[in-house]
Amino acid sequence: METLMSINSFVNNIVWGPPILVLIVGTGLYLSVKTGFFSITKLGYILKNTLLKMFSKEQKGEGEVTAFQAVATALAATVGTGNIAGVATAIALGGPGAIFWMWLAAIVGMTTKFAEVVLSVNFREKTEDGRFVGGPMYYIENGLGKSWKWLAVLFAFFGALASFGIGNMTQANSVAMAVQESFNIPPLATGITLAVLTFLVIVGGIKRIGKITEKLVPLMSAIYILGGLFILFSNLGAIPGAFALIFSRAFTGTAAIGGFAGSTMAMAIRFGIARGVFTNEAGLGSAPIAHAAATTDHPVRQGLWGVFEVFMDTIVICSITALAIITTGVWETGETGAVLTTMSFNAAIPGGGLIVTIGIVLFAFSTILGWAYYGERCLEYLAGTKPILAYRLAWVVFVVIGAIGGLEFIWSLADTLNGLMAIPNLVGVFFLSGTVFKLTKEFFSKEKAN
Repeated sequence: METLMSINSFVNNIVWGPPILVLIVGTGLYLSVKTGFFSITKLGYILKNTLLKMFSKEQKGEGEVTAFQAVATALAATVGTGNIAGVATAIALGGPGAIFWMWLAAIVGMTTKFAEVVLSVNFREKTEDGRFVGGPMYYIENGLGKSWKWLAVLFAFFGALASFGIGNMTQANSVAMAVQESFNIPPLATGITLAVLTFLVIVGGIKRIGKITEKLVPLMSAIYILGGLFILFSNLGAIPGAFALIFSRAFTGTAAIGGFAGSTMAMAIRFGIARGVFTNEAGLGSAPIAHAAATTDHPVRQGLWGVFEVFMDTIVICSITALAIITTGVWETGETGAVLTTMSFNAAIPGGGLIVTIGIVLFAFSTILGWAYYGERCLEYLAGTKPILAYRLAWVVFVVIGAIGGLEFIWSLADTLNGLMAIPNLVGVFFLSGTVFKLTKEFFSKEKAN
């Protein structure tokens, strides 16, 4: 076992090391340049056609779920403990400057996620029973041709296995630890409750997941965002200084202060980009699987929701976490992870840590639902629909195992596999970028004409 863990650790350092992060950001930068940074220049148009139409029942085209239910499922999987603990870790290890690099990764990541969603909808398939399936495995095979099927199989294989770590066990454990800390409820009890709730939702497929997440995502986001905004308003005078720290330390690093270990510019870049990619998942190829089921009349129209997804996850929610930590001054205490975020909320709101606990529980539960769907679709691509019930049963069992902290090696292995998903996905996105540019030009030309 020690040998396996050493091998996995070696591979993990490569997978999540600078070369892969450069590949993810580089692909996003290439797509951004070729589309004229439309995710920034047309951000008003994008928000008008996503945020302001969030609860619209108007539907055009084919699909299984509404456009918002699809993005809610994707956001459910994307907005997770990384928004609370991951951001805090980036600051603890890379200093306030890490947030600048997290923003930069998000800006180019918006275009990457857009391209993924566009390709997913464009190359999706309709099954015999009327379902719509898609994602990197489908746009690699259908877009690049049968000779590339091996790459599609690799993505699906990595995705099916990785889902049990990033989307299941680590999330269940975060919930169990948070509930035990706040309410002294045993992890096993939390795990069983969480497993039952999860099964009741995922047994209904994407339609039931979509109905739950379209209510859960706005609720959980609103609770956390309002709590975070209260902290920022309470420390209004410290906000300019926080931004100054973020921008200045992005290029100079941070000297050791108090309990803070200190960081270099290289650490700020590494942890900022890594945590940014980890939390918004742009480039990993996961979210397009949910977007493929959306009811839409054009791939680009659904792609706009991909931009919105990264914007909401990183630019809004992660930034609130970061500013709360920096403006309250707790970033210098030497703490890290969810503890650091909890300290920032407690510093400004009596019992504010409860908001963080609620956030962790809701964010993690929603991630479990979203990733259950991702893993299921990856398995279906590899082996058809027969193993799906067995997969769902295994999924809820691993929720319990994760809650009690079991099989830590699987967590580590899944983290590696999760990073490996990005490689075949980015190859597909890069070689099919011409299709993305063509569809984008076509869509905006028609919109302009109308």
